[in-house]
Amino acid sequence: MNKLANMRHWSERMGPGFGMSRPNMNMTAITPQHKGINGSSPILSPTSAETPIHYSFNVPFASDLAGPNVEDILYATVGAVERWTHPADAPDDVPIYELPVHAQNVTNLRKLCKDLTSGPLPIEAYVKSSEPKRVKGQVTNVCLSGSPELVHKSRETILNDTPLALRCAVVDVDGELVIDTAQTALKSHVVEHLDQIAAFCGVDVFLLGPKFASLVDGQNANGDAGRDQRWRVAIYGDMESAEHAKTRVLIFIDRLLGRVVDGTMLELSLHTVVCGRSRKNIKLIESTTNTAIYFPPPFSQVYRYCPTGAQRRNPEEIFITGDTPQNIALAKQKIHELVTRTRIFMKDAIVSAAKIDSILLSRLDKVRKIMETNGTFIQFPALASQRSMIRIQGVEGLHVERTVRDVMSLTGQFYSASWWIQQADTSRLPSPNDIRTMLSDICANSDADVAFDKLTFTITGSDDAVKAALMVISEIRFVTRSQYQIRVKIELANEHKEFVSGKKNGKINKIMGQSSVQIIFDGFNEYNFNIDVCGANYEAMKSGLMLVEQEMPASISFHVPDQYHKRIIGIGGQHIQRIMKKHSVFVKFSNAMDRGGVGREDDDIKVDNVICRTPARNAQNLELVKSEILDMVDRVDSEFTSQTVNVDRLYHRQLIARLGQLEELEKKWNCKIIFPSTETASDDVTISGPEWQVPHCVDEFLGMVPDNHELVLASTPELIKFLESTQFTKDLVPKLKAQYVVEVHVKEDENELTEDGKPTVTLLWTFTRNNAGGVRDAIDFLNSNLAAAGIEATTVKGAIPRPKSDSFEESLQYFDSKLLQHAPPVSTDSPTKSTFGEEVARERSTIFDKLRKPGSMSSISSFLDRRKNSSHSPAGSFFKNGSSNVSKSSLISIESTRSFNADRNPWNDSGVNLPDDDTTPWPTRHFGNGSGSSNDHKPSQLQHPGDATPKHTVRASIDSGRDSGRPSTSHSTNSGYPGPIGPPRS
Repeated sequence: MNKLANMRHWSERMGPGFGMSRPNMNMTAITPQHKGINGSSPILSPTSAETPIHYSFNVPFASDLAGPNVEDILYATVGAVERWTHPADAPDDVPIYELPVHAQNVTNLRKLCKDLTSGPLPIEAYVKSSEPKRVKGQVTNVCLSGSPELVHKSRETILNDTPLALRCAVVDVDGELVIDTAQTALKSHVVEHLDQIAAFCGVDVFLLGPKFASLVDGQNANGDAGRDQRWRVAIYGDMESAEHAKTRVLIFIDRLLGRVVDGTMLELSLHTVVCGRSRKNIKLIESTTNTAIYFPPPFSQVYRYCPTGAQRRNPEEIFITGDTPQNIALAKQKIHELVTRTRIFMKDAIVSAAKIDSILLSRLDKVRKIMETNGTFIQFPALASQRSMIRIQGVEGLHVERTVRDVMSLTGQFYSASWWIQQADTSRLPSPNDIRTMLSDICANSDADVAFDKLTFTITGSDDAVKAALMVISEIRFVTRSQYQIRVKIELANEHKEFVSGKKNGKINKIMGQSSVQIIFDGFNEYNFNIDVCGANYEAMKSGLMLVEQEMPASISFHVPDQYHKRIIGIGGQHIQRIMKKHSVFVKFSNAMDRGGVGREDDDIKVDNVICRTPARNAQNLELVKSEILDMVDRVDSEFTSQTVNVDRLYHRQLIARLGQLEELEKKWNCKIIFPSTETASDDVTISGPEWQVPHCVDEFLGMVPDNHELVLASTPELIKFLESTQFTKDLVPKLKAQYVVEVHVKEDENELTEDGKPTVTLLWTFTRNNAGGVRDAIDFLNSNLAAAGIEATTVKGAIPRPKSDSFEESLQYFDSKLLQHAPPVSTDSPTKSTFGEEVARERSTIFDKLRKPGSMSSISSFLDRRKNSSHSPAGSFFKNGSSNVSKSSLISIESTRSFNADRNPWNDSGVNLPDDDTTPWPTRHFGNGSGSSNDHKPSQLQHPGDATPKHTVRASIDSGRDSGRPSTSHSTNSGYPGPIGPPRS
């Protein structure tokens, strides 16, 4: 069903506003007044300490995490196979949550709750596992009964003694480092060290073989020339333990590579501050000292769980690996210098304890991104501790303020609600057992936390979870037969008050008149305020909440260089006014001066400086406005996109050491090259910039990455004579270098033999990654010269076959012509769905997928330099195709780069008043868990934009982790919050 929260999600939809000067920020600690429902904690309704309550919540076990394939396992630590694989006699369709490790977690939870129930304290804890229809897999729920204080303490105990959010961390490793080729077995010290890591960190470790998919396309499944098939170390455990073990595996690999390992101590709260924005300070240290620096996870103090017998990582310990002790000492010195130069600004903020728990359980990836982007540290209280104070610190007040606003925006993704039963029939009241069953069903089907006290339901969770819980409660018979009142509390930024209420509260008054609900604005603090939607009928409240959500601000932000702003705005604003009136969208521009002055930071030039905002019911017009604005921008400064390039993580160190060349490359193409954090062990390098410039930057960047490919041929006297001839060394080799930008070297390997044991000769082709596409053509050119010399070459290993041609032969059977030969008949159910439409289209799709992957044998970027030097096709024609391909393949990356922040508060007006219609502008929509959506209406098909809420194309939500989608009103995995201009897109 359609979910209107998907039409607006403030943390992502609300871009920051703009002002004419920087705000005066006072970094002294402030504690704004916070008010929950009736002034109490939003988790539980007001009650005396003696009154027992019932509280139900889901335990996020991640029971859908599957173990590795048994066929891939080369080695496993003690007990790992038994825990993470099904028994041999298990049926094929056994669900994942029945893996022994998941079943044991539920068993341990039941034992813990049983101990709590039978303990000396008056608290009861019950566990229920179920498979609700709306959730794929198993949901485990805990229901607590007792006094509020004991309920909170018991919940804290359960969540901190349970392995939450199990995950699998994977580290790629070269097979030569772990295998003993002489004995064709794993090195003994490698096995011993993996066992030690597993025992020390409390995780299960698997050594998996190379991940082969198919060998038909050449060297490997992707057709990448010379791309080694690395082995994989898979680490299974809870979040903190898996990160700890992953870091120790990375350090062990560095030891195998001959690097020295050392460490230093630094207070946890200074880690992200010292790293700097986007970790640029640490990357600079790593580049100048040729070291790798491993920081601990920034949330070590939030989760207190530790597996039995394991050791937690010291949250203040930093590991450093380098080629020499002198390099490590230099890195330590530079870190110490950074610390001594650091001046800390701090600010405290109040966030609802329930929302802090929700953020810690479901939004930590966003919090980590906020911290890295702003170079700040956020101190959260421990999970389920019921404390509501967070502390933010950074080196500059501006960045601290941005971080506070980003975190406060995350709170807008969570609702709280109350359902008061006012006049109930006492003869129909449920028993305590019935209440526990009822609360467990509500939680399992909605994923919200639900409390029941004195005939009052109190619900907290994400917006969709709360609405789904209300829908489930509305179907309970004893509830619907009584008089009741429902109250839903929404948190929104102060800057959007008049946007939602309209001029003279016109929008809110209209909603209250149409849906018979009461809407109250209260709970104002420094950043947010609450919108209370109250109703005495579920259907009325549902309708009123839906209408309020449709008036929420939907926004999209992007970057346009400052020099185009006057052209887009026009004389007297005529151009932009025409666009705004046409689409009923408000557009705001910000220049460098508005963001705090020219020359603040080099990367500030790429910050999103145009914001388009409109009520959520008109969200489909945002992309149309953006398109019209970008049409006025030159191609060289076109829309910013990003592309991910796969480069071996170990080679990142050599690339970072060439930081000067990378900076020149960034300036040349107006792009930004972002390397992943050392601890992530990721191979992905992100290059972002104007969509017509990114392919050029990718091509030059890959030109800095060497690669090779081995072609093994059966040795014959004629072949050896040809390879030693002057024709080969003086004529053919230079031609290969000039025409295909590929060098070839001849060597003999005694270990490489043909199937019948005869000797071979190996041709080593070396090239850069951007010219990988020339290897296949170079091999064909060599084979043609061998054939011309009368030499038959037999390929033993390393052949790169040509892709299957797109033949139309199979379709000719449908053309009745005597001039065309008939293809053999093909059995098919429909003449329009022959094997041509399936196999060939599938093959073509596979080819183009490879073309879009940078660095592969068929990479678009790999054609660039080769084609410029080739006489077969004109230069330059591939740049346009390449950039187009890159643009299409980077759609997801585009979604993740359009974040928006601002130095100034946004405009304080009511936004754009969409034209009213005689009929209601809000069509009735189903309200609940959002299982359905409408995807058949495109923005270009709208006939009356702004009059009503049309059906719209939705996309998957990256904010809430929900099944449903939302309209494209923002494109940021970061939270876009109105306020100071944010950091550059990363």
